[in-house]
Amino acid sequence: MMEEKKWTKIFGWVLVIIGVLGFVPGITSNGMLLGIFAVNGLHSIVHITTGALFIWAAGKDENTAKMYFKVFGIIYAAIAILGLFGSGYVLGVLYNNIADTILHIVIAVCALYMGFGGKKAGTITNAPSQTV
Repeated sequence: MMEEKKWTKIFGWVLVIIGVLGFVPGITSNGMLLGIFAVNGLHSIVHITTGALFIWAAGKDENTAKMYFKVFGIIYAAIAILGLFGSGYVLGVLYNNIADTILHIVIAVCALYMGFGGKKAGTITNAPSQTV
C-alpha cells in the first residue's frame, strides 16, 4: 500500500471515530466532545461522511487518494478560516469553537501536505548522480 493510501485510510478512520464519538453520551455532553470540542449532530455527521469518503478513496489508486487529500485539505482550510471569524457556528450550521478551528487547521495542513507536497508518485529518490 502506498504512503498516500495508508494515510488516507488512517485519516478516514480517525474522522469516522471522531464523528461517532460525537453521539456517545458521556464522551460528548452539552455539545462538547471530550469537554474540548464543540459539536452538534450535523458536525458529527460531516466527520463520519468525510471519514467514509477517505476510507473509500484509500481503496482506490494512489492518485485518487492524493486527490481526496487535496480536495478535503482545501475544504478543511476554508472551514478553519470561517471558524476564525464565526461566532459559534460555521456557515450557520456547524457548531464550532476555537479548539475545533485549531484542529481543522491541523487537518488542513496535513491533508494539503499529503495532497500537494511529499513525494510524487513514481519519483526516484536518492538516485545516483551522473557526471558526463
